[in-house]
Amino acid sequence: SPSTRNCPCKMSQLPLKSPLASPVSEDTNSRVESLDNLSMDSFWLEVENIKQSAEAEQEECSLADVKTQEEGEAEAEWLQDAGLSDLLGDCASENDNIVLLSTLTKTQAAAVQRRLDTYSRSRRRKNKHPVRDVRDIFGVVSSEESAAEKKESSPDQLWHNLRTSNVQRKTQDYSCPVRNPGKEEVFNMDVAYSEQAAVLLKGSFLSESRKLKDGNALTKFKIPKGRLGVTRIGDLSVQDMKKIPTLALIELTALCDILGFELKRNKAAKLKTTEKRLFGVPLHTLLENDQKLLPNTKVPLLLQALLSCLEKRGLDTEGILRVSGSQTRIKSLEQRLERDFYTGLFCWDEVHQNDVSGLLKRFIRELPAPLLTAEYLPAFAAVQNIPDLKQRLQALNLLILILPEPNRNTLKALLEFLSKVVARENNNKMNLWNVSTVMAPNLFMHKGLPSKIPEGKEKQLAEGAADVVRMMIHYQDLLWTVSSFLVAQVRKLNESNSKRYQFCDKRIKNLLRRIHADKDKVEKNQAEPSKIVKVHASLLLKDSLEVHLNNATRVGDVLRQFQKNLCQNGWNIVNTVNLLK
Repeated sequence: SPSTRNCPCKMSQLPLKSPLASPVSEDTNSRVESLDNLSMDSFWLEVENIKQSAEAEQEECSLADVKTQEEGEAEAEWLQDAGLSDLLGDCASENDNIVLLSTLTKTQAAAVQRRLDTYSRSRRRKNKHPVRDVRDIFGVVSSEESAAEKKESSPDQLWHNLRTSNVQRKTQDYSCPVRNPGKEEVFNMDVAYSEQAAVLLKGSFLSESRKLKDGNALTKFKIPKGRLGVTRIGDLSVQDMKKIPTLALIELTALCDILGFELKRNKAAKLKTTEKRLFGVPLHTLLENDQKLLPNTKVPLLLQALLSCLEKRGLDTEGILRVSGSQTRIKSLEQRLERDFYTGLFCWDEVHQNDVSGLLKRFIRELPAPLLTAEYLPAFAAVQNIPDLKQRLQALNLLILILPEPNRNTLKALLEFLSKVVARENNNKMNLWNVSTVMAPNLFMHKGLPSKIPEGKEKQLAEGAADVVRMMIHYQDLLWTVSSFLVAQVRKLNESNSKRYQFCDKRIKNLLRRIHADKDKVEKNQAEPSKIVKVHASLLLKDSLEVHLNNATRVGDVLRQFQKNLCQNGWNIVNTVNLLK
């Protein structure tokens, strides 16, 4: 059993194995019980290896404690992250946020209103002279009726009712059979997840069996190609992708509200700065340094090198990722990489594969902030509490979209490698559950966050974390898809912004004035012989554009004809002018 020595640095989300935790349920057969025990032994062994590695470097684990947020502070931070910061303060106004608010669904708008109400109440409590209610001044209703009405209509009471109804739903029997493991199910991305959950509130949830360790038995989901098609994360422009995390955060909050789960977010703990260039360096700093060598680099070069080395010579190694390399060799390997990696003198041929896999896990753990981010690591861990598999995937999909781009790209590269490890299971003896249990501690344990685990919940949280990693590996193609309802909201934002700001640019005004002035001019030399040229622009025009040229033809004449043709093909005037500029 693992050692009970105290870890010199705080680890979040997952503790050491508790002797009180039962290994598996009594009604499972001996073969599954043996598999469960073996898998979880790998989990706790990985936890012990992490703890020993941290003990060996106690002096490097100095960090600041995470501050507890005051009342209303979490709501204010949420409103800022949701792009609704203008609603805060004494001069709160919806004018600057009206475009975003107009795109929200009913459940999303209710989530925003709930946070705004909580924030407003906290501000009134802090003020020395709170604003009196008009009913208290004029006595429209009796105090008892008013108090009862406030109690029933207050967000706190609504939250209480929602949690109560959710607890009642949880007491139902969820021991239903696995939902069509060999058949594809439709994964609807056209309707907001929170709206789907609100419809399902009247029914009961289907529960996916958590005893499955075989990835082939997991439910298969198919995304139907709707009117907008299937949009992957890389398909959107940079400007449109910047709008997605805001909308995804609002939708995730609305979904959690409907399901009765509190969306908890941490504040990032500040670690001491390091003089290293590779390990313990923030992702954005690594990428800035790497992009000086290779522009447009999206995944740290060191991680690419580690994964490439393992893919070439480690995929068939038995117990890869599970069997730990020598801590001494791993530490020496790290020092050599710090010295020689960017010089191009480092040679990977003589490095032991188990040492490389250990260094890969060490790189993930040593990031100053968790790969899943300090803010949303509790939310990733809480996904396991959602009873329905499809809704767990919906929550994970939104969390992936909320992640900063460097974290999301790095996580995708890691999950693609883990999928390759699972695909070679016959050679390396590492199935999907084995890989998930080994990687879960490295993703969910971090020295920058405190550990607050209720006694007796260790096994449940450990298996839940492994299950989240398993879903991210197995369903990564689905999770890296942008839902059609989010794409539609982005389009609505773009259209509203275009209508609102189309005449704010003076250059656009002047260009429009010149174009319209040219239309009023009388064509000269119409009787002169002309030549016809055809303009081909297949990306912009369906058919070629015929242009008549004569001695008096100017560039403006061609552009005006081109603009007229674009408008006939459905382009609006603002987009046409921007293209012409």
